[in-house]
Amino acid sequence: MSPEGLEAVDFLRRVVEIPSPSGREARLARYLAEQLDRYADEVFVDEVGNAVARWGRGPLNVTFLGHIDTAPGAIPVRLYQNSLYGRGSVDAKGALCAAIVAMSRLQAEVLERLTVTVIGAVEEEAPSSRGARYAIETYGKPDLVIIGEPSGWDAVTLGYKGRLVLTLEQRKQNFHSAGNDTTAAEDIVSAWEIVRAWAEKVGVESGRVFDRIQASLQDICSQSDGLYQSAKATVGFRLPLTVPPHDAIEQLRPLVVERGLSCRFSGGEAAYKGDRDSRLARAFRVAIRQSGVSPRQKVKTGTSDMNVVAPVWDGPMLAYGPGDSSLDHTPDEHLPVEDYLKSVSVLVGVMNTLAGI
Repeated sequence: MSPEGLEAVDFLRRVVEIPSPSGREARLARYLAEQLDRYADEVFVDEVGNAVARWGRGPLNVTFLGHIDTAPGAIPVRLYQNSLYGRGSVDAKGALCAAIVAMSRLQAEVLERLTVTVIGAVEEEAPSSRGARYAIETYGKPDLVIIGEPSGWDAVTLGYKGRLVLTLEQRKQNFHSAGNDTTAAEDIVSAWEIVRAWAEKVGVESGRVFDRIQASLQDICSQSDGLYQSAKATVGFRLPLTVPPHDAIEQLRPLVVERGLSCRFSGGEAAYKGDRDSRLARAFRVAIRQSGVSPRQKVKTGTSDMNVVAPVWDGPMLAYGPGDSSLDHTPDEHLPVEDYLKSVSVLVGVMNTLAGI
């Protein structure tokens, strides 16, 4: 590995070593600002805690929106068999560090034609998406947007499914177990079965998971104080392009309310899919081919900050970053060093192509 490669890997390792679960990102944001002050033209930590860096002064504005928070859970940080293990190595500190290293390597000629803003957002892993929401309210609309998420170094992600969270609650008077009434817990389970059946009817004909509603029972609990019993459940939905959150709510609410349950909806984000032949997508195809492989394009069943910013930053957009997204949030999360370094080269190539170099 070259000295330049070692420097990039050491930077990633140090970033992964700083714990930054959602809501506790301040230490990592300060560290990034301190390190980037040597390389970027402008660096600051904004009012909500996002780490922001800018390079260049050109007319074409490119924003790389990554995130510095991670899912909960501590994984010992170590290099093993040429992979870096640690929470956030894949989701998504690898993508953010690759972007930072790549922008720091751009030639002056490129930076005369581009203005690149890299944002390490807070609370992407939380329902709030606080960092991304602040960015679209505060910073100008860019010409091109790259979302920092693991796609694999030789692939881009064009779209993500939407999201909706349903909270079900039931409270009723207690009764003897020999009675014929249903318990609050049974009412919740019955409602879940009805909701799941509703979800399973959508998009069946296409055969693609991306076109279907995915419903998951995320948690359920019940209790009694001897006089009243109560039960509560949280149901998560991944929504296709054909079902925006407000349509899902209109269809779901009567199914629940008519059975005497109360419901609350939150976290509604519409699905998004970008243009596979946009200027940005073409630049990635060129850069990946220059690395000697055929580029791949994919869509994902999860949700990212892409869903949050797309309605406002409605230009060419895709997600890119090294790593296998199936390792997200798992105890085995790790990123091959070779893939990380290749993604740096791809991002440099993308910027060169966008600048016409």
